[in-house]
Amino acid sequence: MRQPGAYSSLLCGRTGSHSLPLARIKKIMKMSGDEVKMVSGEAPIIFSKACELLIEELARRSWNITIQGKRRTMHKEDVASAVLSTDLFDFLVALVSNSGCDNLVATTTTVNDMEEMKHS
Repeated sequence: MRQPGAYSSLLCGRTGSHSLPLARIKKIMKMSGDEVKMVSGEAPIIFSKACELLIEELARRSWNITIQGKRRTMHKEDVASAVLSTDLFDFLVALVSNSGCDNLVATTTTVNDMEEMKHS
């Protein structure tokens, strides 16, 4: 008999509500290239969960930068600094670099300096 896989818990509630719209995810997947013609019903669910985890991690790191700046409101500069200071988000660097934030390098340097001082 087949055992439940690692993603079974994600697929069980596939008719339930999702944080991200599955139809939109499926549409984006199909638009990604000429080779993608059909998308199974489970694939958008996995992509939805992956996107949720990515957003959660980026928000957590951005919030830490907000708190280090002694503020309670997250700004786009905080998100940009989180992207620039985390290797995991290297694929987003071009996006935040073109966002018109002039002081991104200075902010990132300040955050990195503060982190180094904490560990010293």
